[in-house]
Amino acid sequence: MVSSTDLVPMKRRTAIQQVAKATASGLALTACSRSQPKPDSQLTASKPEPVRWRLATSWPKSLNVMFSTSELFCRTLSILTEGNFVITPYESDELAPGLEVLDAVISGDVECGHTSGHYYLSKEPALAFSAGLPFGMTVQQQSAWLLKGGGLEALRQVYANLGVINFSAGSTGTQMGGWFNREITSVAELKGLRMRIPGLGGEIMSRLGVEVKSLAADKIVAALSANELDAVEFIGPYDDEKLGLNRVARYYYYPGWWSPSETFELIVQLDLWEQLPSHYQAAFQSAAALANQHMLARYNAENGKALKRLQSSGTETKAFSDEILQVAQSLSNELYAETAADSASFAQIYDSWQQFRQQIQQWHNINELSFVEFTYSSLQLS
Repeated sequence: MVSSTDLVPMKRRTAIQQVAKATASGLALTACSRSQPKPDSQLTASKPEPVRWRLATSWPKSLNVMFSTSELFCRTLSILTEGNFVITPYESDELAPGLEVLDAVISGDVECGHTSGHYYLSKEPALAFSAGLPFGMTVQQQSAWLLKGGGLEALRQVYANLGVINFSAGSTGTQMGGWFNREITSVAELKGLRMRIPGLGGEIMSRLGVEVKSLAADKIVAALSANELDAVEFIGPYDDEKLGLNRVARYYYYPGWWSPSETFELIVQLDLWEQLPSHYQAAFQSAAALANQHMLARYNAENGKALKRLQSSGTETKAFSDEILQVAQSLSNELYAETAADSASFAQIYDSWQQFRQQIQQWHNINELSFVEFTYSSLQLS
């Protein structure tokens, strides 16, 4: 029988083994040359230098998939460093407003953050690639681009110009198209609609005649309830149910063409990162890789069940019309061309991103799409 004194090291060994598996899969090997661990004498030090940081997040604790991913990262990092590198996560508005986490890291108000690049496009348009472009790549394709297609290295150069380094740390997968208080069947019916939608999706909706508003997660329901909004996009069934969006809007549209693969990131002040011992850097990257896996798996496990609950309680799911999708896609391509003409960093990434997307979509058209079309057509889906 295992004694109670043996439980802690066993748990620690188990956690370390799990992280090691994630690292072995290649997910932790995402650092560009600038962020690769550097040899240092502290590897053999008897007592490593303790580090205590704070993590500002863009999420309220009520959105427990996103916030628990931040907690998992911090907990794993502490385990891997035997409690010597401790980061404490804070929900949105505790250390910084949810849509200003990057600003807080750049200014030095906090050491690191967990957020989405698409909140900061006015600061740097190329950050749109970190979250994923409208009508862009699926989460599997986005991951391949980031890790093996040069995406992460390109984004690291953009973030470095802001004094920050970034690490992929979670994804929602393809999102839903949002909640509307009336049916929308054509482009004409979008005109004048007041909608909460951030990022490039918001810019495209604006070109469709929508009055776009940007609100943090904890402000959305109140605005919709007060008739300050006609529509809201957020993430997917699980989080949308947590926020209570089904209680203030009836129609739930799909797909979320503006977020086919939203990726969240851990961001760190670059100067602080470069001061870390190499084994702390390695532990940080491994913990981020585990968090990255965790979020997508959790969403895929929860969203289907949540959607069933929403439909059973009166939510009507609706597909965007082909007209809306086709016009939105055309406007997206126009927007990318315009942005590339105005932003050298966006243009540089956009060219390689397009090449990679074409290559991987040709492959997935052969292997994945053919499989999905056949197997899904044989299922009785309701």
